[in-house]
Amino acid sequence: MITVLVAEDDKNIRALMAAVLKQDGYQVLEAGNGKEALILLEEQLIDLLVVDIMMPELDGYQVVSAIRKENTQLPIIMVTAKEAAEDKKYGFLTGVDDYLVKPIDFDEFLLRIKAILRRAQINLEGRLTVGHTLLDLNSFCVYQGAECTELPKKEFLLLYKLLSFQNKIFTRDQLLDDIWGIDSLTDERTVDVHIKRLREKFSGSKDFSITTIRGLGYKGVANETR
Repeated sequence: MITVLVAEDDKNIRALMAAVLKQDGYQVLEAGNGKEALILLEEQLIDLLVVDIMMPELDGYQVVSAIRKENTQLPIIMVTAKEAAEDKKYGFLTGVDDYLVKPIDFDEFLLRIKAILRRAQINLEGRLTVGHTLLDLNSFCVYQGAECTELPKKEFLLLYKLLSFQNKIFTRDQLLDDIWGIDSLTDERTVDVHIKRLREKFSGSKDFSITTIRGLGYKGVANETR
């Protein structure tokens, strides 16, 4: 199930957003200010953030800026009463993916969420199937039949990324930016170490493999497409 974090200081608006999202099948977490939002993002696996601009502690711009230092992939929709073009421009420059102005049309709200999730290549069930192997984004488990191999978060996200874009070559720098964050001080060898661990754990897989592209990087390959 896709998890949406709603960061909005107005309790009534936040409750209404949460109710609409839950009715449409999403799991919802709520934050009443910017600091609460960042804490939840650190503790929970969030698939999409809906954030207001005017909030106590940290405003929406500050929240988005903090997130983008660590996570360039999280889809973010900013919801606000500010209609000025400059405000929208600043939001997009900060790292927002989409923008809605209050009062919210909730049909449009849900359509935009579905569209942004599609663009982010997130499976709406939080699952990815390759042959007889299932990757569950909610539990970081890779199921091969009834057997579950639970992976550390970075290993799982790396494997999920490669298998979501089968046969696409990713450089080490791209994988570092996507999984560890664009400002991470981690070097390219970390990617190699994680790839080695994944290969060791799934050396017997009949469904997929990770191929090294000499001088470039790596790609995930479904066995039937090799």
